[in-house]
Amino acid sequence: MKGQDLFSNLPEGCISHILSLTSPPDVCRSSAVSSIFLSASESDIIWERFLPSGLPDILNRSVSPIHFSSKKDLFFRLLDPILIDEGKMSFSIERKTGSKCYMLSPRELWIAWGGTPRYWKWISLPQSRFSEVAELLNVCWLEISGKIDAHILSPKTTYKAYLVFKIGERAYRLGYPHAVASVKLGGHESNNIVFLQQKLSSGADGQVPQERSDGWMEIEMGSFFNDEGEEGDVEMNFKHVMGGLWKRGLIVEGIEIRPVCN
Repeated sequence: MKGQDLFSNLPEGCISHILSLTSPPDVCRSSAVSSIFLSASESDIIWERFLPSGLPDILNRSVSPIHFSSKKDLFFRLLDPILIDEGKMSFSIERKTGSKCYMLSPRELWIAWGGTPRYWKWISLPQSRFSEVAELLNVCWLEISGKIDAHILSPKTTYKAYLVFKIGERAYRLGYPHAVASVKLGGHESNNIVFLQQKLSSGADGQVPQERSDGWMEIEMGSFFNDEGEEGDVEMNFKHVMGGLWKRGLIVEGIEIRPVCN
């Protein structure tokens, strides 16, 4: 009780400043302490601190206007992805830290033979955030690459890149043999053995697909630490070419880059 009395005697602005040094989940929990904490937890001072840098430019690139009544309202609005850059990318923030998250659409990726109708088909799916996704018809050389400027990511943050996809009903030879993925920034390169489907080949350990809350699947490609928002591109590559086997049925949503949270 004495601790609560001490805080209740502090000016609301002081409490807002203290809360701004915590985290978004801590601020939300603190709103249940007392009425003064509830009032302080709505302050723009707090939520301005949690929003990432460069946000006005990102909002200006949004496909649709983003309406919000407060910085807290904007924070929670951006937990869900918004489309930017003519719908070629999506942007969101991470719930615990406010760090930046991006997804590159298939049109922002380099896909081997992606422009050849014999090998790839561009389709619309109602469950996709993008207007088009890429469906693999038949290739023996499956390779997908993307890059993003490290400067637009959150500094002092460890990120992972994920290939986001579905497996079509007529999928063929996507699970064998394994594929390889890499993520590179500057002199650091992270490499993974990955399996698009249930692991079928023996003798190799690697990443397996995980189901996402949006109904898609994802597989980890690699990780990197973005120190001071470094200059240069994060380069991401997925390659499934071993054995020269023809394969089909992969539906590509994009590559997502999001922070690692404890």
